[in-house]
Amino acid sequence: MKIVVVGCTHAGTSAVKNILKEQPDAEVVVYERNDNVSFLSCGIAMYVGGIVKDPASLFYSSPEELTSLGAKVNMQHDVLEIDAAKKIVRIKDLMTAAETIESYDRLVMTTGSWPLTPPIPGIEQQNVLLCKNYNQALEIIKRSENAKRITVVGAGYIGIELVEAFALQGKNITLIDGLDRILNKYLDQELTDVLENELVKQGVTLALNQQVSEFCGEMGKVTHVKTSHGKYGTDLVILCIGFKPMTELLANQVDRLPNGAIIVNEYMQTSNPDIFAAGDAAVVHYNPTDEPAYIPLATNAVRQGFLVGKNIEKPTIAYRGTQGTSGLHLFGYNIGSTGMTEASAKAAGLNVQATYFEDNYRPEFMPSTENVQMKLVYDKESHRILGAQLMSKYDITQSANTISLAIQNKMTVEDLAISDFFFQPHFDRPWNYLNLLAQQALEDLA
Repeated sequence: MKIVVVGCTHAGTSAVKNILKEQPDAEVVVYERNDNVSFLSCGIAMYVGGIVKDPASLFYSSPEELTSLGAKVNMQHDVLEIDAAKKIVRIKDLMTAAETIESYDRLVMTTGSWPLTPPIPGIEQQNVLLCKNYNQALEIIKRSENAKRITVVGAGYIGIELVEAFALQGKNITLIDGLDRILNKYLDQELTDVLENELVKQGVTLALNQQVSEFCGEMGKVTHVKTSHGKYGTDLVILCIGFKPMTELLANQVDRLPNGAIIVNEYMQTSNPDIFAAGDAAVVHYNPTDEPAYIPLATNAVRQGFLVGKNIEKPTIAYRGTQGTSGLHLFGYNIGSTGMTEASAKAAGLNVQATYFEDNYRPEFMPSTENVQMKLVYDKESHRILGAQLMSKYDITQSANTISLAIQNKMTVEDLAISDFFFQPHFDRPWNYLNLLAQQALEDLA
């Protein structure tokens, strides 16, 4: 069996490794347009902030490793065309410009995503940067060294982490977002209010609920960012406003969402059973709504890539879906989020209720303890848990994984209220804070 893999970051790397593990006799041919694989873009802010000293540590695989496992790896090769009917791909060697044709028995589409770049006047200027891959990370580091004023557009995880990194360097930071709260997709207002106050304390200028209308500049360099509410001087702009799947090669050949994300079944097969897709190029099954969704996260990518390897010959292991679970460390706060927020659930038309609750993570008689802020989102009728958010100076982020499993397994508030968690005063109370959160939800329901 000959398998062509197009794109090799998280999903592609995971797919190649697991295909070769499951099908050691398969011929696996990889085409990647960049000169590296497996770059952890979530570590860019840590690199910018100096936490990660060596950018090479942000790679967990390499072309050499994949080659040693048995793959034929073609770096700096761009796939120009895919003909699903003929089962061939047309490729261009970016170093020599030579073009070739490759046939396949199975095709794996792991082309990933690319940062959104809206048609804002002035966006083409040289100090407007994107934040996704390794080369962009190097460019951000280089240009930020002499920039005193930095504007970050987009208040999601990547944008917020960059803001923290630059603020700790003493830069003058402006954070712009079209929505009225930071981290809008992940947290409700009870938690974002705390974090926004912290950003202001750190000297960050928050320009929320504002749309960028123009990047004003001179001699090809931005000097001001103009928004619907004002004008902000800047030496550098970094765009972090979201991602779009790179799937045009399969347009009109497989089923896709309106945004281009490839629709896959539980075995990672597209509407063409010989073509598989995974990672940022594909949809996920979102368990809180039981619907397909586009959630570009490395965690989803590596799991879907793993399943490609398991199912490439025949359906073997079905996808369990995702809750979009994530974690963040920001100015001393540890934040975990999974599933739906109250705001997103109501926007989706679901009949939900939410409970906000605070408690210390362990008894007050211990030498120290920390407050935990929590919110649980659940269906008002069935009491099924749909989402949760947790935040504390203590590291409670693994509790988001606990709630993630609860959502995946369709557990209810009642289930969580009496779930078996150990008690030891070093770590928690006789009732774990997740138990107490759910017990408060039961009171709210009553």
